[in-house]
Amino acid sequence: MDNKNCFHCGKEYTAKEEIQFDEKSFCCVGCQTVYEIFSRNDLTCYYDFQSAPGATPQEIKGKYDFLDDEKILSKLLEFQENNTHIVSLYIPHIHCSSCIWILENLQKLQKGISTSQVNFTQKKVRITYNSEITSLKEIVYLISSIGYEPYISLENYETGKKVVDRSLIYKLGIAFFCFGNIMLLSFPEYFEVDEFWIEKYKPFFRWLIFFLSLPSFFYSASGYYVSAYKSIKSKMLNIDIPIALGIIVMFVRSVIDIVFDFGQGFFDSLTGLVFFMLLGKLFQQKTYDFLSFERDYKSYFPIAVTKINPNGQEEPCQIYKIEKGDRLLIRNQELIPVDGILISPKTSLDYSFVTGEAVPIEKKSGDKVFAGGKQIGGVIEMEVLFSVSQSYLTQLWSNDVFQKKVDQKHKSITDMMSQYFTPALLLLAFGSLIFWLFINAYMAFNVFTAVLIVACPCALALTAPFTLGNVLRIMGNNKLYLKNAQVIEQMAKVDTIVFDKTGTITSSLKSNIEFIGDDLLDDEVMRIKSIIRNSNHPLSRKLYDFLPESSLTEVFHYEEIIGKGMIATIGKDTFKIGSLALLDKPEGSEENKTTKVHVEMNSVYKGYFEFNHQYREGLHELFQQLHSNQYETIILSGDNDGEKEYLKSILPKNTNLIFNQKPEQKLQFIERLQKQGKNVMMVGDGLNDAGALAQSNIGIAISENVNVFSPACDGIMDATQFQKLFHFIHYSKNAMKIIYMSFGLSLLYNAVGLAFALTGKLSPLFAAIIMPMSAITIVSFVTVLSKVYGKKVRI
Repeated sequence: MDNKNCFHCGKEYTAKEEIQFDEKSFCCVGCQTVYEIFSRNDLTCYYDFQSAPGATPQEIKGKYDFLDDEKILSKLLEFQENNTHIVSLYIPHIHCSSCIWILENLQKLQKGISTSQVNFTQKKVRITYNSEITSLKEIVYLISSIGYEPYISLENYETGKKVVDRSLIYKLGIAFFCFGNIMLLSFPEYFEVDEFWIEKYKPFFRWLIFFLSLPSFFYSASGYYVSAYKSIKSKMLNIDIPIALGIIVMFVRSVIDIVFDFGQGFFDSLTGLVFFMLLGKLFQQKTYDFLSFERDYKSYFPIAVTKINPNGQEEPCQIYKIEKGDRLLIRNQELIPVDGILISPKTSLDYSFVTGEAVPIEKKSGDKVFAGGKQIGGVIEMEVLFSVSQSYLTQLWSNDVFQKKVDQKHKSITDMMSQYFTPALLLLAFGSLIFWLFINAYMAFNVFTAVLIVACPCALALTAPFTLGNVLRIMGNNKLYLKNAQVIEQMAKVDTIVFDKTGTITSSLKSNIEFIGDDLLDDEVMRIKSIIRNSNHPLSRKLYDFLPESSLTEVFHYEEIIGKGMIATIGKDTFKIGSLALLDKPEGSEENKTTKVHVEMNSVYKGYFEFNHQYREGLHELFQQLHSNQYETIILSGDNDGEKEYLKSILPKNTNLIFNQKPEQKLQFIERLQKQGKNVMMVGDGLNDAGALAQSNIGIAISENVNVFSPACDGIMDATQFQKLFHFIHYSKNAMKIIYMSFGLSLLYNAVGLAFALTGKLSPLFAAIIMPMSAITIVSFVTVLSKVYGKKVRI
């Protein structure tokens, strides 16, 4: 009876079990049902990415009834606000592009699901859904019905335990056992001992060696066969193909040798090859794990939130020092860094950073507020429920909604190398095999295998990610926190740097302030301080610190207009605090152009606060360094040009100074620069500059003791490191040099190794030993060089 394969899952079945539907064959009703679901929802292109990619759905009726329990549900959900719920589910069956495609199109299968994003490496899907339309239980049943049943363990959610994949360790252990014992049993053959008992039992020892090699060949090396098979099936040649081919050729050749008594075969080399290849893979895995750990640990954003101490005083506190029970002050446009309880009477929160929907959500006193919400309106107070989740903030920062389309040339270099390297390697290997068959058939297979192994571009593939990961870590240690490794290459290409003025090249901590106008009453000063307490703008923070301590009053209505100022109501009085544009007065009416914050009460002009800015330490030296290295520098400010002459006197002559720019004008200016072919870096304070930071090729937000977290930026730099900006840029250029030098070193290793392999002077075993050594050499090389180049950053 002929066996057939299921159209959906690929499982083999007999003709008796066959179910025909829509001119296609299925092994069971479950697979047919899944196909029907896809067909009804116009999702049959699921099968275009890979043939038979699905899994047979299991019977799970009643299995997930516990998801109706609100207490359990609250532990599983990442985010729960009104009708918007977010959950991450672990899906063990995720294995190919078809899985990604169908799981990211769940909204077509189930009403109420708005988005679903797959993390392929972690085999997780993050689902955002409307709890009024659907439930987590319904979603779990849906994805289970299409063959993607999630693994839900409350123990994992409560204790944070992670399932550790130890398969590589097991394979390495078995490979080492086989390799060690085969080497031991092969000693008489190595030394060509001719004693009677050895000659008598030689066939026995050879067959024993053969059986010892089977676990290593079939189990330990299985990953290479699977990878090579999938690569060929997808018509993309990867670096595992020559490795798998070399292992199979050695095994077949060794079996032929002992069957026909040509010799002992190459089982020692074969098992040694598998062991050292797996050792290299383990080294690479540990390297990536180390970088990931360093990134997670060092990626604390240099931002602070205002904490109210037991005495009622406000003090800046770094976010990772926030503890349960602390009382926090959140101003307008600040991000809530932790989950907590709202103490203030009411507020509105924007959760677009989390959900992608910019619809303000009303909250009242006693309601729970979630990390990631942005405060809209006046200042609020909240009590902390949990300490800050750094990984959650990093996740927000890396949300796809805020990702830029950056050039990823370093990736394409590696991919291009692998793309052309593998076919060239296979051609060279088969060419050398044919050549040596005419000279020495015994040596031909040795040469063939050695060529396949020694030229493996593993070190080549390791170069770029390890270099950039190491540089990312070093920059983090020096308080420049970049979003991802791709930003480093983009930074290396920068030729134009645009600086904001207030809060960027000026310090928000130091300033001489003087009030000019009618004398303010103590009550008026108290109310002005109460209003500006709500704002996060650098000038507001300076003015708040400048005004004398006083009891604060409640602000009933507060509105902040970006680039202009604040309008607020206290009692029956309406205040306008900001620029002349907010007061509907022309900018030209100012006699002495300096940075000013004007005050108007009930349409009566009271006067203005005049600021004499304190510029950041090292500003002159930084601009001189940038000028000397051919960078175009521009100051793009929303302030008036009152300090233009002073800036001209301290900055290089070719520095372009542009003032009176609204936030949208800054964005348009950067866009014009990019159309001229410029690679633009924008350095701003992360508040009024959000649009410009997002538009630029790379946006860096300067952070002082204010929560200026902005998903639009590519990096956050501690204000104390401002004078090191040139060194950071120069370091990114050196990082790219390291990558190119590492590529050269890897190619040199391959060239030398191939020269010996092609001439028959390199055994497969020795090739297997030096292959992981090349990866260690590359990693050591980039580590040393990145640290050497990184010394200047620590000045």
